[in-house]
Amino acid sequence: MRLGSGAFAATCVAIEVVGVAIFLRGFFPAPVRSSRTEDKLEPPAPEPAAGTSSNWTKLPPPLFSKAVIVLIDALRDDFVFGSKGVKYMPYTTYLVEKGASHSFVAEAKPPTVTMPRIKALMTGSLPGFVDVIRNLNSPELLEDNVIRQAKAAGKRIIFYGDETWVKLFPKHFMEYDGTTSFFVSDYTEVDNNVTRHLDRVLKRGDWDILILHYLGLDHIGHISGPNNPLIGHKLREMDSILMKIHASLLSKERETLSPNLLVLCGDHGMSESGSHGASSKEEVSTPLILISSAFERRPGDIRHTKHVQQTDLAATLAIGLGLPIPKDSVGSLLFPVVEGKPIREQLRFLHLNTVQLSKLLQENVPSYEKDPGFEQFKMAERLHGNWVKLHLEENNSDVLIGLGTKVLRQYLGALKTLSLSLSTQVAQYDIYSMAVGTVVVLEVLTLLLLSTPQVLHRRADLDVALSSPVFSLLFYLIFLVLSAIHVVVCTSAENSCYLCSLPWLAAVGVIVLVAMLLCAVVSALARTVINGTLLRKNVAYSGSAWSEVDHLLLLGTVGHVLSLGASSFVEEEHQTWYFLVNTLCLTLSQESCRSYFLGDNCESQHPIHMEQQYEGATFTLQDNTSYDDPEPVREGEEPSPSKVFRSYKQWTVLASPWLVLICCRLLRSLNQTGVQGAHRPDFGHWLTSSEHKMQLSGLATLSLLVIFVLVQRGCSTVSKAALALGLLGVFCYRAAIGNVLFPWQPDNKGITNGSALRCACFCYALICSVPVATYIILVTSLRYHLFIWSVFSPKLLYEGMHLLITAALCVLFTAMDQSGPTRVCLKTDTCS
Repeated sequence: MRLGSGAFAATCVAIEVVGVAIFLRGFFPAPVRSSRTEDKLEPPAPEPAAGTSSNWTKLPPPLFSKAVIVLIDALRDDFVFGSKGVKYMPYTTYLVEKGASHSFVAEAKPPTVTMPRIKALMTGSLPGFVDVIRNLNSPELLEDNVIRQAKAAGKRIIFYGDETWVKLFPKHFMEYDGTTSFFVSDYTEVDNNVTRHLDRVLKRGDWDILILHYLGLDHIGHISGPNNPLIGHKLREMDSILMKIHASLLSKERETLSPNLLVLCGDHGMSESGSHGASSKEEVSTPLILISSAFERRPGDIRHTKHVQQTDLAATLAIGLGLPIPKDSVGSLLFPVVEGKPIREQLRFLHLNTVQLSKLLQENVPSYEKDPGFEQFKMAERLHGNWVKLHLEENNSDVLIGLGTKVLRQYLGALKTLSLSLSTQVAQYDIYSMAVGTVVVLEVLTLLLLSTPQVLHRRADLDVALSSPVFSLLFYLIFLVLSAIHVVVCTSAENSCYLCSLPWLAAVGVIVLVAMLLCAVVSALARTVINGTLLRKNVAYSGSAWSEVDHLLLLGTVGHVLSLGASSFVEEEHQTWYFLVNTLCLTLSQESCRSYFLGDNCESQHPIHMEQQYEGATFTLQDNTSYDDPEPVREGEEPSPSKVFRSYKQWTVLASPWLVLICCRLLRSLNQTGVQGAHRPDFGHWLTSSEHKMQLSGLATLSLLVIFVLVQRGCSTVSKAALALGLLGVFCYRAAIGNVLFPWQPDNKGITNGSALRCACFCYALICSVPVATYIILVTSLRYHLFIWSVFSPKLLYEGMHLLITAALCVLFTAMDQSGPTRVCLKTDTCS
């Protein structure tokens, strides 16, 4: 089967994409979703009753009349519950320790970025890593969520803050004002634009849910980290806002005599470098505080902070506002919220939550009946029915109280187990799909590697042996073995994977593809070893005006420009450059190999004629012009210098991209940068540490010497002396401020403020003398009889004035920038 190099490469890439897709389907399994349609309104599950009829068939009434959700972006748990909370958030600390509140540490599952966290808070589901991409331009949230349920129930919702909410929930807010999160350096106005609406909205009564999303704390973290003094100021500001909202809600409660709910939470935490997105403890631990007069404490009631999941808030809000729990929620009700209610209402709330989780389990786990959580739920439901029957027969008895307590424990255990089973289902890897995808990718890569020496030309006809492997005995043996493995895996009760859920025709197609590729690789490897070649190629000139390098530069530039539209890519822009530089070096290496070693003359506009035997492969090139090929070296004859230089040049050009790749890799280890990698140790931190000053001094000396050797070529003696003194001044200045060491003072002993200032003055004097010396050399180099004309020449006068002004500005900036050791010296007048 003959294929062009382009068709061969395109086929390999297509199969590679299929393999990568199968692998990613196993590595990122489908999220837990309900198959029930959104438009179909399902009635709530009735209260279980054993042989009797219960009148509790509707949703319970709401527990709170109004709810205010204050979401502070990047709020870590220790910002509220730690020493910073005691110092900067005194009112919040009082509510946590002594007020009518319940406090929790909510764990946010990675990825810890804003959009997936909002999605988890409002839907109760676990977003996947694909939501990191959607975080750049958040689409409308189509899953069932608390906001949609509230809108359908006629709740009036107002939102101010991060515009991500407006994109996720369009047409859900009766009033909103979105703020952009792109300007990371702004941590003042971005919060003022939220707070400026508070006084007006809190005085009104025409709303049911108010959502506030503050971004300032997150911006400060990105700029300067969690230990900056600005963090304290921002926490104090948030504490005063919380106090204002709480006071307003309490005043409304006195008028309506119904409790309101105030929720303080964070979407994610903040690492020690101020970033987020990963799974460190600082990034996933967020505070969750529920404040309401319904949570009034009794004397001596000490409430400890409990650890919960962030997804639990969706079910809790739905119960508190009298709404159906979102269908895709894997969270469980925060039981302290309903702990003060009568036991029948508590059981009703827990029953609704467990019914919703059990339905979700049935739709996503084939063997749901064997799940421990489902068994606990059925047991709790039977006990609940018995309790309802006993409750309807007699109101109060010790048996009723004891049975009710047992049912509560059974429901809480079932909730915990069901939630854990569903969460584990989301994070469970499909090993079988990952293995099949990996095998496909490796087979294609092996086939490409075996074909690389023969497909470097832009156009080649490749004789690929596909028919013989397909109809060979090896193919059928491999097909039977893979089919047996597939049947064993799919019939195993403990495994449920994507490939097993495919129709049998699609599964057979994947098995045939794997077997065919394996046979092709074996056949290609055998032909390469035995015959010394795999492919027959017929090279001809490609008249394309655009080379691979041109396409790469164009697409790379466009891609880099588009990446600057997202703040996450701006923070990690160096990763884009790493990828583009590496790809460019590999492309240049291919071009060099093609041009210097395979005779593919890209610049020629005429066809070439050449016939040559190369390891069994026939090259047929036609040309009317002569091919510039050096004469072969005869036996006993020394090669000419031109041939040696040409050979040296070829190998130098071929090795240059690989040397650049090596240098780029060394530079990456020299200095870790970006939001995600700035805190990692690197060679730069090692050099700048106090115990490695000697190594840094040696490296600085060597670097300055290399600069002098490279720059001094072609310079005059005066220029060389000025350059040497300038580089010496740079080293002396760095030594004076303590960055490097003098050779005669290895411990920097004896370096005082005065000596530091003298070295700094010496360095600045050398820098200022360079433009003056340049002007003097420029003038004195002219002949004497042109001296007067040159001085009064407008162009030279302009250049001379420009150089003198530059020198004056250098002196002025030296006097103005009195930093470091020199500042002390100037104030104490120790330098005369």
